[in-house]
Amino acid sequence: MPASAPDPAPAPGPDARRFAGVILVDRRGWILLQERDEHPRIDPEKWGLAGGHVDPGEDFEPAAHRELEEETGVRLPDGGLRLFREFVVDHREAYGTWDVMQVFVAATDLTDADIDCREGRQIVFVAPEVARGLDLSAAALDIVPAFLDSDLYATMAP
Repeated sequence: MPASAPDPAPAPGPDARRFAGVILVDRRGWILLQERDEHPRIDPEKWGLAGGHVDPGEDFEPAAHRELEEETGVRLPDGGLRLFREFVVDHREAYGTWDVMQVFVAATDLTDADIDCREGRQIVFVAPEVARGLDLSAAALDIVPAFLDSDLYATMAP
């Protein structure tokens, strides 16, 4: 019997949580990723994006700026992030829901030395070919390849 294609992600329900993620791209075309530690409820000990929950009443873009600063110490100017795409992310293991995540991106001159790892094991710039092979979070499994294969990334990478 032939293998069937995986079921597509369902539309998020009324109980869906909202998340904002950030990908910074350095001058080499490497992307900023966070190695999570054992503590988070979602995807402990996996690699993912800087970012997190959008607070009630908060919009996605301000949440992305807030989360980036909270996790890395990096404060970008207003308008410094560009929306890449909205994803439906599988948080069934942690919350029993399919949630919504907007991913924002920015090119940067920052280096690892400019990043203050305030959450997780490390937050570093990773070469694209290495990023594809990491043990990625459920969300990052969809987001990282989609971004690296995008026309937007092509305009940001050397």
